[in-house]
Amino acid sequence: MNPNILSQRYATEKMNHLFSELGKTRLERELWLNLLKTQRDLGLDVPDKIVYAYEQSLDDIDLGLIEEIERRTKHDVKSKIEAFCLAAGGYEYIHLGMTSRDLTDNVEQIQIQRAMKLILDKYVSVLRHLVEKADEYRGIELTARTHHQAAQPTLLGRRFAMWAEELWVHLVEFEAFIDSYPFRGIKGAVGTQFDMVNLLGSHEKALELDQDIAKMFGFKNILDSTGQVYPRSLDYKLLSHLAVLSSACENFAKSMRLMAGYELMTEGFMKGQVGSSVMPHKMNTRSSERICAFSELLKMYADGGSRLSGDQWEEGDVSCSAIRRVLIPDAFYASDGLLETTLTVLNQMGAYPAVISKEVDRYLPFLATTEILGLAVKHGIGREKAHSLIKKHAIAEALRMREEGSDSNELMDRLCNEPEFKEAGITEAMLSSALKEKTHFLGNADAQITAVQVKVNPLLLKYAKEASYEPGDIL
Repeated sequence: MNPNILSQRYATEKMNHLFSELGKTRLERELWLNLLKTQRDLGLDVPDKIVYAYEQSLDDIDLGLIEEIERRTKHDVKSKIEAFCLAAGGYEYIHLGMTSRDLTDNVEQIQIQRAMKLILDKYVSVLRHLVEKADEYRGIELTARTHHQAAQPTLLGRRFAMWAEELWVHLVEFEAFIDSYPFRGIKGAVGTQFDMVNLLGSHEKALELDQDIAKMFGFKNILDSTGQVYPRSLDYKLLSHLAVLSSACENFAKSMRLMAGYELMTEGFMKGQVGSSVMPHKMNTRSSERICAFSELLKMYADGGSRLSGDQWEEGDVSCSAIRRVLIPDAFYASDGLLETTLTVLNQMGAYPAVISKEVDRYLPFLATTEILGLAVKHGIGREKAHSLIKKHAIAEALRMREEGSDSNELMDRLCNEPEFKEAGITEAMLSSALKEKTHFLGNADAQITAVQVKVNPLLLKYAKEASYEPGDIL
């Protein structure tokens, strides 16, 4: 049998167990058993010895037998019912008043709820790592780039604060989604609870059973008028959350790849690691590339979820079944792998301040052009005219540096000799003073790092234990 590469190679043991056939079957039996106990408490005649028999058989799971029964019956839920009843000594008390979707949809929602919590916890840890890096690197001045062109100075720490704030925005929304995520409940064949009402003898008892089961599995909200299946728009919303949560990690990873290419940063290169099978000098950003790949996968899964949203006939059908069996587990496997890899890079990465400083020095005259533009305007040169003059000299100097391979930037000398600047009274001293203190160009960069730290701190305190999570070894 071919393995699921996401499950086998990237996801952690906890996530794998949650969506494994063994884990799912165990969860199905828990649901059946809790339902049986609740039905008994609500007046259904169920001898204690039968409840005990099912309790003792919870872990007596024979996946081979279940597969054998399914091949005969062509029905996955029927095979699970028969196998559990056989394990309990032949009693036939589970699944009373239920339809298949009372089992499968609710169990899948429990899996989703638990998987979302695992993902939330690890993203909180990523957030903590990002703000720590923001603080660690707040003293390193960096050439900021837009359109991948040198723009103005910033702080390396501010880049990490930028990614931290992006993650925080989506993490707060994801937390709210988990908290309000509604349980389908035991609604029967078309959602009306007809069979459960008949079984328990009253509408009130059927509603009470729904509420009790939702509470047992940690759901605060329950759908009142769903069909045979819960709305697949909830799956779309889930997958969209997982995709958008990965955005900050992908932005971080893409910038790591770019910065490593300029030798400004390293994502970490372990002893014995090989960057290329043919070029021994290479230290590839293979983990950052993997983060980007996982994020792209999650966007694909979100797109797949959009195809399910609004696509159910009347009270429901199973046309979504095969799609969801791929999309939902794989989206959690990919998220889990992305998080483990992101945390690993954040732990192992490093900066090369000497190279970063050299790059800033090389570009500094270009990075100061917005201030020089303002200086020219103050001295009476029209804004567009000043822009044209500075552009002329800046492009000429950039081309000279590239053609000659020079690190010496002579833009200020060119501007000093510009006749219209001289005529306006702009002196060499005025132009030179613009370059004296690099921190002058940083604006509110340092304060913005602090502002992000203050903003995210309540969430980190709320999930202090989860924020301390560290990743395992990755391939």
